[in-house]
Amino acid sequence: MSFPPLFCQHNHCIFDTTLPSAYRQGMVTGTQIRMARAAVGWSTRKLADDAGVHHNTVSRIERGEPTNKGTLLLLQQALEAAGVEFIPENGGGAGVRLTKN
Repeated sequence: MSFPPLFCQHNHCIFDTTLPSAYRQGMVTGTQIRMARAAVGWSTRKLADDAGVHHNTVSRIERGEPTNKGTLLLLQQALEAAGVEFIPENGGGAGVRLTKN
């Protein structure tokens, strides 16, 4: 199964055949982004660079300020590529963990 481009920025379209698990379950939170960034030892600038957003955007999201779904998905995809798995709210609280290599 193939999906259309999820977003297109600077003439660089990203195609994805599967959506991240937490995206299917519900959007990730700023707290999860902050926890995931800490788990991989990234600065806000490193995450922003890898996701293609401004570092102030990362800071705003981590503070819980509103953003659009596309920006959250960019951050989530960058962190998942670094080995983070987002755990959706399932009664025990949303979270993150590092995937096994």
